[in-house]
Amino acid sequence: MNWKNVLLIGAVTLLPVSLMAQANILNAKKPQEIGIKTEAQKALDNDAPLEYGYVDDRDILWSKTIWEVIDLDERVNFPLYYPTDTIDIGSDRRSLYDVLLKNIKNGKLEDVYVDSYFTEKRVFSDLAATLKKRDTTDYGYEQINAGEELSAEYVIERELTAADIEEYRIKGIWYFDKRQGELKYRLLGIAPVAPDVNFIDDESMDPQDSKVELFWVWYPSARQILHDAKVFNQRNSAQPISFDMLLNSRRFNGVIYREDNVHGDREVTDYIADNALFQLLESKRIKEVIRDREQDMWAY
Repeated sequence: MNWKNVLLIGAVTLLPVSLMAQANILNAKKPQEIGIKTEAQKALDNDAPLEYGYVDDRDILWSKTIWEVIDLDERVNFPLYYPTDTIDIGSDRRSLYDVLLKNIKNGKLEDVYVDSYFTEKRVFSDLAATLKKRDTTDYGYEQINAGEELSAEYVIERELTAADIEEYRIKGIWYFDKRQGELKYRLLGIAPVAPDVNFIDDESMDPQDSKVELFWVWYPSARQILHDAKVFNQRNSAQPISFDMLLNSRRFNGVIYREDNVHGDREVTDYIADNALFQLLESKRIKEVIRDREQDMWAY
């Protein structure tokens, strides 16, 4: 093997991973053709997420609704967070927040709500106060008080981006299906969580107190959108997976922070305060109760 071949192999090996994952790259004759799929590829891509099976209420022997928090600082949850900078990356790779927000803007995602009980619906115009702030500096107020026209340089606008998202909160239900004799999970809703845009740059605020749920999405209606959006597969960039597959297969780490209970679905922090270790142990206890339920169904 001569040096030319060695350099060629090295150059191919060092290509950006995002480039290797793009469609039609091996058949492209020009850089402009990268990412453009052939008719055969489009036909194969014309698929839908695997439909949920019908579950009759009489087939549910037991169920429990839980709320979990997905911390985006954990490495296993990185696919939900990155990429945050989309300037030097293809349009086929976006973070989960960008996918949700884009489809709320264009009207494809309509089932957006205020809270996890899905009682009050919202449209994108209703979310403007949550996602963006517009403030005026002291020099701007001086202009206004002097009767002058406010200069654009004295107006500060701050908009939440994917980089500001710190966690996701999901709501789901564990149930025992007596027809199939197994414990199953169904995801019902998901919400991005970020610091309050009005206090995001205020260092005097406690980071935990400033977190807010931006909106809740009814997950079953978002499945096709999340199926079309792909997640980077670190083990094999040629085979990306969809957000729908990632979430339904629970390829993330979540911590239970609430369960349905007689106390109005109170959170763990409501009855275990100022003790992070005991709160985590309580979350694990709730998880173990759910996992043991399937074994208990077969115990006589």
